[in-house]
Amino acid sequence: MSTIRLTAAQALVRWLSAQHVVVDGAEVPYFAGVWAIFGHGNVAGLGEALYAGRDALPTWRAHNEQGMAHAAIAYAKQMRRQRAMVCTTSIGPGATNMVTAAALAHVNRLPVLLVPGDVYASRRPDPVLQQLEDFNDGTVSVNDCFKPVSRYFDRILRPEQLLDALPRALATMLDPASCGPATLAFCQDVQAEAFDYPAHFFERRLWKQRRQPADAHELDALAAAIRAAKRPLIIAGGGVRYSQAESALAALAETSGIPVAETQAGKGVLGWQHPRALGSIGVTGSAAANTAAQQADLIVGIGTRLQDFTTGSRSLFPDRKLFQVNVQAFDAHKHGAEPVVGDALSVIDALSARLRGWCVAEEVVLADRNAIAAWNETVAAVTAGADDQALPSDAQVIGTVQRGVGEDAVVVCAAGGLPGELHKLWRTSKPGGYHLEYGYSCMGYEIAGGLGVKMAEPQREVVVMVGDGSYLMMNSELATSVMLGLKLIVVVLDNRGYGCINRLQQATGSPGFNNLLADSRHQMLADIDFAAHARSLGALSEHAATLGELGASLGRARAADRSYVVVIDTDPLKTTEAGGWWWDVAVPEVSDRSEVNAARRAYEHGVRMKRDLS
Repeated sequence: MSTIRLTAAQALVRWLSAQHVVVDGAEVPYFAGVWAIFGHGNVAGLGEALYAGRDALPTWRAHNEQGMAHAAIAYAKQMRRQRAMVCTTSIGPGATNMVTAAALAHVNRLPVLLVPGDVYASRRPDPVLQQLEDFNDGTVSVNDCFKPVSRYFDRILRPEQLLDALPRALATMLDPASCGPATLAFCQDVQAEAFDYPAHFFERRLWKQRRQPADAHELDALAAAIRAAKRPLIIAGGGVRYSQAESALAALAETSGIPVAETQAGKGVLGWQHPRALGSIGVTGSAAANTAAQQADLIVGIGTRLQDFTTGSRSLFPDRKLFQVNVQAFDAHKHGAEPVVGDALSVIDALSARLRGWCVAEEVVLADRNAIAAWNETVAAVTAGADDQALPSDAQVIGTVQRGVGEDAVVVCAAGGLPGELHKLWRTSKPGGYHLEYGYSCMGYEIAGGLGVKMAEPQREVVVMVGDGSYLMMNSELATSVMLGLKLIVVVLDNRGYGCINRLQQATGSPGFNNLLADSRHQMLADIDFAAHARSLGALSEHAATLGELGASLGRARAADRSYVVVIDTDPLKTTEAGGWWWDVAVPEVSDRSEVNAARRAYEHGVRMKRDLS
């Protein structure tokens, strides 16, 4: 058997470079590159190997380990999970900085390969710098934190362990059902150790996407339930996008007349102009979609895990017959649903054949059409604003941004009040134009995520909408975007604190406390100049005092040659009242405040609406 003598780090880089997939009919490397922040745990081993392999597997430098992992995850999401990236750090804080990002990828079912440096397998120099010592377990390192937030975890203690670990990690990342983060904790002495690897291990390999067909009995049961229903409703999730089933779903909706509502991850699978598109559903849903859910006698989830924002904490359609189409059986059985385990595109195609000649009643289609028209009027009203409007609402800013960018633009957001407003109000015309991280709702994802989106689709304008709180949490990858020539348009909405949680706090009966800056303990309120800060990171920037100035600023941003940040002050109390639904946020059973007691009574009423799975 022919062998090649390589260090373990060199073997890892060579193997990663040899893995390929087919995207849009062309064979391309599965790993688009490596994000690396070097330290003593990875610079000598992996750093040397990445330098030698930099032409086949490019390496990018970031400013924050969590941020670079967010960028890698956003890239995979925008690429519909067809390609992924690698992230490597040193041991200690560099590694644990990525744990939040790993959890985000795990929750959202998104692939990323994490390679944190680890302590010495030989233990010769223990304890090394940044090493955690467990008094009762000598095998523990901080990288054990990755175990609950990884779909696959391994610690590389010997060079030859890569022969099994690497294929297992990639198989996990590519499997539609198990897709998520894989972590290979790489002991730093092992990275530098040599081994005689089989030459065939590094041969070019082409991985194919698996499409799991559903069981015929499950499909027949779903088709029969739809044919028996008078008002069926489809809830489309991110699985529709990852399966590339948008066109098939649009065709099914047209021929069968079944209306489609969208989760955060599923928003945009149907263009907002599609006649059977009801818009967003749930806590942040449109009135059209939520009314249809209340009236439906059958709910069919496709590619969604039905989290609480989608179901209104199980109160939006508590007693409706429910089917769940999902490639992952764990999700297909949720909420007492009748499961249809299979790939979304395969199921939609099979379902279309079974429903041929069947259509919902014309009066249902007409009622939905009227509801959609009414909702579109609502969207137009709440997103409108005068040019001289100062301290606008988030909705008015969204409307101005929507009008100021092209239909091909991608909007990126993650946390706070903006995702709810965007879910209701942003009008997505083209696939991939709406990129929200709302499974983990992670503050700080926005700018780093925008960077990953731009790497996936450099030809599209990427517009990041972010609140001042998230901007302050993580903004460093703005400098990375300038350094890499990956232009972002960043709109910072400054409501001087955590306005979304402040509203939730007051809605549950408490006074404003510790959310807005003015309501927090302080000696002096800092006058934060976000535009000046953005300039200090190399971006172009300006502050817009009104909606009219915001519109003009967006024109200059689109014409700029680098990342451009526009800041506008907004009202922290205004939010879109139209649409929406109840959300289960537990209120104290007893309190000295009458407002809390009133909120508790309202909460108990909401709990009584929930789906009974007993």
